[in-house]
Amino acid sequence: MDILLTGSVAYDYLMTFPGLFKEQILPERLASISLSFLVDSMSKQRGGVAPNIAYTMALLGEKPRIMATVGEDFEDYRKWLDSKGVDTKLMQVIPGLYTASFFATTDQDSAQIASFYPGAMGVAASQSLKDLQNKPDLVIVSPNAPDAMMKFPAECRELGIDYLYDPSQQVPRLDGRELTRDMEGAKFLLCNDYEFGLISKKTGWDLKHILRHVKVVVVTRGKEGANLYTDGQEVFIPTVPEEEIIDPTGVGDAFRGGFLMGISRSFDWKLCGEIGSLAAVYCLEQRGPQSHTYTRKEFVDRFRKHFDDGGKLDVLID
Repeated sequence: MDILLTGSVAYDYLMTFPGLFKEQILPERLASISLSFLVDSMSKQRGGVAPNIAYTMALLGEKPRIMATVGEDFEDYRKWLDSKGVDTKLMQVIPGLYTASFFATTDQDSAQIASFYPGAMGVAASQSLKDLQNKPDLVIVSPNAPDAMMKFPAECRELGIDYLYDPSQQVPRLDGRELTRDMEGAKFLLCNDYEFGLISKKTGWDLKHILRHVKVVVVTRGKEGANLYTDGQEVFIPTVPEEEIIDPTGVGDAFRGGFLMGISRSFDWKLCGEIGSLAAVYCLEQRGPQSHTYTRKEFVDRFRKHFDDGGKLDVLID
């Protein structure tokens, strides 16, 4: 399956705070909150939703394409993605701009406070699916410049291309009308439980109503696993026990990468979710969203310690 990823491409600046954010927040003073955290460490990582997802897909043998706008500082990042098997031909450098940047601080309870500078991502809507020579089988609409997040679903509907709608971090910027419009034409909706609650609040749509418009809804719930809903069925996806928790940045993207690999191979929903679950924990065990690595055999061997694939994953190691 030809999967095209749209969404942010960024450098991640990841910091750790040796305390708990919740202990520093005064609920009665939220209207005038002013906090600064002295952090223990900082690292610069390759990130952004689209390449994070693509990286895990490539580890699992896929060849995803990314369509995105990037800055003049992107060349080393491009070489990295190309070396991992990601198709970067549609990643367009915008002269005079830097690649987007994500600044995140994580506390001892894995809570996270972050800021995002869009940079070259701000002109993502200058690209168009209509200009593609080869129409993809599935487009991933993930967090991006607001006008691009509106444009790409509309083009998918016009061109008859299936798309997965993944508004995640952009849900606070989208209103109910925008969310309903782009869910109505989507084949998949993927978000975490907090984002799902916010989507429901903004749209007035509960799960039952959303499933009238979206074929498959996947809600991730952190350490509580994930739930997949489709055709009147609910599939629970448990988490895989981690060897060590290092950094939660990019864990949701790794889940998406594993899930999409399963979709690409036409695996059943349960297996797709389980692959996503293991892919996510590999990311959790490393610092940064593209630091985890494994051979496909290592992945399959660890998978079979927790799940039964009925031999379907043999295709990854044949």
